[in-house]
Amino acid sequence: MPNNMDIEELKKAFETFDKPPAFCPDGQCESDEEVDLQDYPSYTEALYAKLVAPDASGIYISRWDIKDIALVAGDSMAIHPRKRMFELLMKYATSKENMQAVLDALQAHMEDKIRIYEEFIQNYPNTYDIFQPNIAKANRTIRLFPQIINEYFE
Repeated sequence: MPNNMDIEELKKAFETFDKPPAFCPDGQCESDEEVDLQDYPSYTEALYAKLVAPDASGIYISRWDIKDIALVAGDSMAIHPRKRMFELLMKYATSKENMQAVLDALQAHMEDKIRIYEEFIQNYPNTYDIFQPNIAKANRTIRLFPQIINEYFE
């Protein structure tokens, strides 16, 4: 049976190990690319919180969704962490025309998700309490799009 001295030595050895990097559940780990915040419009963080967070928008937007939205809006991008991809999308959307294209693509994506949620409700009425709040949030988010254009581009 090991004595207390052996356990203390083991604890000290364990404390010197390098800790692994933290797990990034939302895909928001820092990327290898350096981000110069001056390159991005000041509204990027606010829009990320309003548009990409499913708690606010009612729709989960994955990295592949952002890639598809960018493609429909006229931009092409590689897969990165979600936040980085959104930053790149906002860098593309620095003109009113590009932002309108991004918001139009995002609206079409959200409306597709709303139709899926409505189909679930129709086929499985007990899911109403689950999906209806998300539908309401998504519609509220879509109604915010003209305000985004007016606030940041006019």
